[in-house]
Amino acid sequence: MKIIRLKQVIDTTGLGRSTVYKYISEGTFPKPISLGDRCVGWLESEVQGWILARVEDRNLQLSAVP
Repeated sequence: MKIIRLKQVIDTTGLGRSTVYKYISEGTFPKPISLGDRCVGWLESEVQGWILARVEDRNLQLSAVP
């Protein structure tokens, strides 16, 4: 299990900081884990799972197009 910080989340997903936090508030992105008073991180496996789910959604949409 590996915890990654916001910079890595941004680099991995291609999302911006505000978009990451928007998706978290909407419940569509993994919630961060508190690492201290002003420090959070994400489980790398959850972020990777989120990316894979986006790929699966894309593939389902492509296969539904006649």
